[in-house]
Amino acid sequence: MKPQYTGLVGDVGGTNARFALLDGEHRVRNLHIYPAANYASLSDIIGDYLERTLGRNKRPPRAVIAAAGPVLDGEIEFTNLDWRVSEGDLLAQFEFEAVRLINDFAAQALACPLLGADALKPLGPQMQAPADCPMLVLGAGTGFGVAGLARSERGDMAVATEGGHAGFAPSDDVEVEIWSQFRTRYGRVSIERILSGQGLFELYGVLAAMKQAEAPLTDEKAVYEAATKGDPLASETLDRFCGILGSVAGDLALSFGARGGVFVSGGIAPRMADRLASGDFRARFEAKGRLEPYLKPIPTSLVVHPYPAIIGAARELGMMERL
Repeated sequence: MKPQYTGLVGDVGGTNARFALLDGEHRVRNLHIYPAANYASLSDIIGDYLERTLGRNKRPPRAVIAAAGPVLDGEIEFTNLDWRVSEGDLLAQFEFEAVRLINDFAAQALACPLLGADALKPLGPQMQAPADCPMLVLGAGTGFGVAGLARSERGDMAVATEGGHAGFAPSDDVEVEIWSQFRTRYGRVSIERILSGQGLFELYGVLAAMKQAEAPLTDEKAVYEAATKGDPLASETLDRFCGILGSVAGDLALSFGARGGVFVSGGIAPRMADRLASGDFRARFEAKGRLEPYLKPIPTSLVVHPYPAIIGAARELGMMERL
């Protein structure tokens, strides 16, 4: 007997779109990943997925789609894709009973309390956080995402933000020069300009220029690979990236009051797991002057679960069902 599916869940980033179905026991089934650049619209991907998994003209009653960008009045214009979509468009085209678009990092924030030890890698000392305090999730990939989770006896509420577009704050003379070089290129220097895939590659070039050294690598993937083989400049680039990430995470933890824990996600951080755990990330997370005692008890974790936004979208769909 075929399972009865209660909902469609999706996670659409700047590079990949992931879709899955939820069965009657709220388990994620039939996960499929699409390269976003190969499709003209989100609707094309949804249509292909539904036909692939359920057959022509069949669909579950509800859908929750987490997307990389701000969702305003049920509509999203993707930050790193030339797509625009609304809940109304999806309702009309696919005849769902209900559709909800949410920010992809808001979905990850909803997933954070559900992630067990096997889905997390401690970054720094293992500590037990208060269960009723805000949580924060952030991460670098095609862009830089940030979201909070407000917690109370009435339930959890994700707080979507565009914190990745806040300004980058240098922490030492090297980063002042990095900021200056990026400012020359872009005018305003946001966190995302540096803490992203493209930012990592440009950081490599800037550090090379500062040393008057050759920079032969051609993209961020080559920088990762060279660092694993001991290339000094590539290794310095990754170390600097991890340090900046720690500093940004500490700033955001202060901004959110995230005493419930800080979770590092995104496509880049898992590739640097050992470097994050052993390098300057945690020291720079805590290095906030008079507020260092506030940050010391906050646990920081790397999310190693491959699909946290799918987990969060599934949780959101469950909350829709209970309304």
